[in-house]
Amino acid sequence: MKSLRTFAQIYRRIDQHATRYSALVVVLLFGLFLEAYMHDFNLVYITLFFVFSLAFTAGPIGILNLGHLEASYVRSGRLFAHQEGKISMQIDNHSTTTSWSITLHHEKTSIGLDQLRGETSTILQLPVTPDKRGTFIHKDCYLESKYPLSTVRLVMKINKSYEGIVYPEPKGLPLRSFLQQEETYYGEEKEFDGLRAYDGSQKLSHIHWASVAKGDISVKVFSKETQTPKLVFNFYSAASDDEARLSQLCLWVLECEKQNLPFMVQMPNKQLNSAKESIDVILETLAKY
Repeated sequence: MKSLRTFAQIYRRIDQHATRYSALVVVLLFGLFLEAYMHDFNLVYITLFFVFSLAFTAGPIGILNLGHLEASYVRSGRLFAHQEGKISMQIDNHSTTTSWSITLHHEKTSIGLDQLRGETSTILQLPVTPDKRGTFIHKDCYLESKYPLSTVRLVMKINKSYEGIVYPEPKGLPLRSFLQQEETYYGEEKEFDGLRAYDGSQKLSHIHWASVAKGDISVKVFSKETQTPKLVFNFYSAASDDEARLSQLCLWVLECEKQNLPFMVQMPNKQLNSAKESIDVILETLAKY
């Protein structure tokens, strides 16, 4: 009785859709029935009941194969506007038996899962490309299976949704170029530290003319003696419009995080300090501006 109640609960969660093999089975059953009726062959009767039994049992087997699964979102990495990121989804199999041929669908893509052993779980990475910064909601995913005979397509909707923050697209002037432009404030040339390729942003006075004579333009690199304890990025001077400013500030924040540099961001009505606030809090402020 308990098994029937469990099966009924699972059955209500799953939608069933016909496939082209469903029509094939119907035609086959109808043809076998006519053959058995007209010629009364025992072999035809046996074949008819065999095909009918397979078609009848495929539905419950497929429902149990899919119905014991549970999907939930797990916290993922950072997402940036106009850049492909990943959202993680965990699939749990609460049954003691293995689930076969499961496909996770989201948006216009799908991810196949050949098998998921009983009482285990796996994490799938869903590729997403947010089209704007701010609050991001991902939903309308579903699990699908045609196991075992592809005569019916079983769909189980995932009612949970993922809500996160999409940060501005990090792009603009690299931090190194910004420091070179502001070197009179952030530091003076201390000592020669080698050569690197010329990319057009360096000063002409730094060009290594000996390399130019050889046909390979390089510039001299100097280590800096920093005169200020922190970098200060101003919102209005970062770029010409708000979206470009947010993208530029996002790039500088990420580069400072990577190089472990302290900094401050002067927003219109607020000052963000990396010594007092985490990088994620600063990025979220930029995302929701």
